[in-house]
Amino acid sequence: MSKFLVLYMAPAESMKAWMAQPEDVRKADQDKMKGEWDAWMKANGDKITESAGAGKTKRVTAEGVADVANDVMMFSMVEADSAENAAKLFEGHPHFGIPGASIDVMPVNYIPGMN
Repeated sequence: MSKFLVLYMAPAESMKAWMAQPEDVRKADQDKMKGEWDAWMKANGDKITESAGAGKTKRVTAEGVADVANDVMMFSMVEADSAENAAKLFEGHPHFGIPGASIDVMPVNYIPGMN
């Protein structure tokens, strides 16, 4: 089995629009998505080795440190026998309930002496 980094992406503008909805509408959407997510995890969670939400971004460049917005909402680490099978695992994922959402799946390539 190989390890894959999974990035759950959502456009910052979509998230702003979602947060601007009335709380009762947003809560109903959130509850629906949580139920779908829980069902997905029950069926597929054995392949997920780690997951966490991504907080506010600090971007470090040669010029210094700045607060920025990006599209990363959370990440997971997944074990699968190929990149194709890892990606197929996320077809139809509840995350796609967010307008413009996507999921990036990429192999983890360990660098000798770095881990």
